[in-house]
Amino acid sequence: MPRGTDLPAPRPDDARLIELFLDMMTAERNAAANTIAAYRRDLDGLAGWLAGRGRAIADADTEALRAWLGHLSRQGLAAATQARRTSSARRLYAFLLAEGLRADNPALALDAPKRGRSLPKTLSVEEIGRLIAAARARRDHRGVRLICLIEILYAAGLRVSELLTLPHPTLSGDGRFLMVRGKGGKERLAPMSPEALAALADYLAVRARFLTGGRPSDWLFPSRGAAGHLTRQHFALELKKLAGTAGIRPARVSPHVLRHAFASHLLAGGADLRSLQKLLGHADISTTQIYTHVQDERLTDLVRGAHPLARR
Repeated sequence: MPRGTDLPAPRPDDARLIELFLDMMTAERNAAANTIAAYRRDLDGLAGWLAGRGRAIADADTEALRAWLGHLSRQGLAAATQARRTSSARRLYAFLLAEGLRADNPALALDAPKRGRSLPKTLSVEEIGRLIAAARARRDHRGVRLICLIEILYAAGLRVSELLTLPHPTLSGDGRFLMVRGKGGKERLAPMSPEALAALADYLAVRARFLTGGRPSDWLFPSRGAAGHLTRQHFALELKKLAGTAGIRPARVSPHVLRHAFASHLLAGGADLRSLQKLLGHADISTTQIYTHVQDERLTDLVRGAHPLARR
């Protein structure tokens, strides 16, 4: 969230410390541009709040940081947002301590708000089929691209940023896997379904229609915009329009929902969490465990259908 209009700009010294931290995250941790932007927003907000109270990042103590967290809570921010900002502060102060720019880490004693376990939004297999059918009803080259985007996203469970920044060419040597660069620059192979491969072949036949002035592009999904590739905002808008055509409430559909559908449908079909973790590119299996509600539902159905007392 952008810094509030009631907060002053960070002090020059604070701005320098934040830049040093972001430079480290970029150079040493290979953090993605979106991650760096989120850190910048969080830390600029902290520095602005401290500046408004005559304090600075360099001299803030634990009590000042707790007061900042209280301010975030009174703003009514979601627990997940508060937890992320607390994490940003912890990382910043850990960096300053490691670099000898502070003698202590005042963020160590901070307690992040507990986040409720929210279930991921998803779509049914039938609804995914309706989306694809609605996209196929479009006969132009943009419809061909949209089918390709949906088929790949649903077949491989990519993050939208991974999908839209796929290079061209992008398939492995045997032509059955996508070469994906995920968070932290980690690479993985994502298997492609026959339907996704067919949709990709159809799209590649019309890909030149999206090139600017016929000039070549390193992106699989080039665009005339500043990024050089299709943006997540444009893709999300196209998906919502398509959802309306397919008779699905647009608010329920987004690129991330298709990733959730991929994961939920795989688990419902019998996939195990470890395999799903690898396919999704999660560094920690605890991130994947949010999908265990699907397993819970399947086990409940098993007991209801197979237990003698349930049958009686």
